[in-house]
Parts: sequence; structure tokens; C-alpha cells
Amino acid sequence: MKITNDIKYVGVNDHNIDLFEGQFKVPEGMAYNSYVVIDEKVAVFDTVDQRFGEEWLKNIKDVLGERTVDYLIVQHMEPDHSANIARFMEEYPSATVVATQKAITMMPQFFGEDFAPLTMAVKDGDTLTLGKHSFTFVTAPMVHWPEVMLTYEGYSKVLFSADAFGKFGALDVEADWACEARRYYFGIVGKFGVQVQALLKKAAGLEIQTICPLHGPVLSENLSYYLNLYDIWSSYRVEEEGVVINYTSVYGNTGKAVEMLAEKLKESGCSKVVVNDLARCDIHEAIEDTFRYSKAVFATTTYNGSIFPFMYDFIHHLTERNFQNRKVAFIENGTWAPTAIKTMKALFESSKNLEFAQTEVSIKSAPNDKNIKEIEDLAKELAN
Repeated sequence: MKITNDIKYVGVNDHNIDLFEGQFKVPEGMAYNSYVVIDEKVAVFDTVDQRFGEEWLKNIKDVLGERTVDYLIVQHMEPDHSANIARFMEEYPSATVVATQKAITMMPQFFGEDFAPLTMAVKDGDTLTLGKHSFTFVTAPMVHWPEVMLTYEGYSKVLFSADAFGKFGALDVEADWACEARRYYFGIVGKFGVQVQALLKKAAGLEIQTICPLHGPVLSENLSYYLNLYDIWSSYRVEEEGVVINYTSVYGNTGKAVEMLAEKLKESGCSKVVVNDLARCDIHEAIEDTFRYSKAVFATTTYNGSIFPFMYDFIHHLTERNFQNRKVAFIENGTWAPTAIKTMKALFESSKNLEFAQTEVSIKSAPNDKNIKEIEDLAKELAN
């Protein structure tokens, strides 16, 4: 793949992976992106997952022919991008590894080998020139590791963006960018919204025509669309009006209440209602939905003096990612001790700017006439 006449794609697609980072389902595979910039000198941006080292090195040789590499630029030390540094240095022993000092410090931890004599440590704003192509390094600590940097290439106006603007999915599979980029963002980067906002402020001062991330497609059209979504996500603002109902149900009665609420919401004019059974759905899809929409309902049972484990874990997933700025409603069910609402509210104590719905639904075993009225009232409150 050609990015420009001088910038070539040399990454790989992974269709053998089932769980990315040991937890994220990736049925459409994963891409590990790498790029070569060819000028008077040659630079390679990032390596790939360990299992694809030989394929990646062949891709580089296919692009370069007999030319050698002067610089390996390491923007991120997570193993899906750094695992082949040692293998690369065996192939190109005269190359210099360019990275932040934090990244250089991490290298012996991964490889048991000190690359310090072969490295060039760079700081925010430092530059490197290949010829007509000149790089400016932009540090991005905690997006989403502390050693991360991005690289701006001024001649072609390309931003090599590390994990920022990445998405799940191999590049030979067509898929909607926003859906899998959103799940990727909130699953992996979502906790670090403040740091992403700081990065976006730095990027605003650059004239960018192309974004080259380490996962997902190269972005070269309508960049304002992608930048705007990242601004919304990292500031925890509402992306879309709608109601997401996240629930667990032991014997089906809480599920019946949720189904009733979903129908009443639609009758009340809510055009977007999403329902997630947390015991059966992809938990990271549910996280994505809950950050996407303006209102969220949490429905669960009292369980072992707390709440059902899937709901407990789910709320933890949200709060550790700084869930905020939403309207939240609750449905509880407890045959002899309906205390789930109290427990759920306590779990959200650290969340900022949550508006709790005035209407609460407290079921004892199965919904009765009083509960049905509460569900109707809750639907009207959320619809307004």
C-alpha cells in the first residue's frame, strides 16, 4: 500500500487472533501497522506482533530492495508494536532506534538486552531529518502508556499517531470505522480522556492531511469527522441521543421489566433504545453503547448482599473509564431485600455530573401493577 510516493505501508493482518490484549473479541481480526519513509535516509515506523516478524521484514525488503534502514522509530512499547525490535536489529544492525527515554528504559524489560548504545532518545518537539522529509516528535504520555509519542512529518503533512485513531479489525475486512474505533477507544484508551484532550490540543497546531495509526485504516479524507469523534469521546460528552438499558436477570422477571421499559420508551418517542443482557452480550460492546448515548438504565437483582456479579463488574468497567455527564436510572429486584439501587448508586459515587432519574423501580420477585406504573413513569421521564 502506498501512502505517498515516499511513504509505504508494510504492516500485517492477523486473522488467527481471538482475543486482543487477552480480552477484546476481534472476529474481524487485527491489523498491526508499520510504515517506511524513503528519502536520502530511510526510517521504519514501529514493528509488529511477534508472530508476524518474518512477514513484516519481507514486506520491508520488498519495498526497499537493497537499501538499508537508518532509523527504527518506536512510538509505543506495547508488544503488538515492539515485539520485533531485537529481530529488526539483527537484520539492520547499523540502524538507530529512535524513541522516548521511557521507551528506551523499557526495552531491556522486554528483551533482556540493553539497546541504549544503539538508541536516540527524543523529547517533545525534537526533530529528525531524512532529507526533504522532516519529523517532529510529539510526546503523548498515557495515550495510553507513559512512553508513547506521535510523529508529524511536515513535507507530506502526515501524522503517525501510534494507538490514537486506531480500531479493531484487519485491513482486508470492510467495516464501519466509528463502531470498532469507539469500542477500541473506550476499551483501551477511555480512562485517559484528559491526556487525549492534551494531545488533541497539540495536534490542532499541525496541518494534517493524513493520519497513519498503528491499528486500522490510514485516514486521509474528512479528517474533521475523526478528530471530532475523538474530541467527544475524550471529553466524555454525549455522542448521540438515546437510551441504553443494561441488565441482568436470574429467573427472567427483571428481564420482563426491561422489555416493558424498552417498549414504553419507544411508545414515548425514543427513536434509539439499546438493550444489553450483560450475562450474554460482549461486555465491551455494552461499554461502547453506554458511553455513546445520553441516558443509561441499570437493572439488576440483589445478590449475596450486593448486586449480580455481571452488573457489579460492568459498573466497575464504566467508573474506571471515568463515566460521567449522563442521566442514569435504576431498576432493582429483590424477593426479600431489594437493595440493588442503593448499591449501584454507591458504585457511581466517584462519577462526575450524573443526573439520577427521579423515578426508581423496585420489584419484589415479579413486576406488579405498581411496578408497571413506575416503568411507565420512568419511560416518560427518560423520553423527556
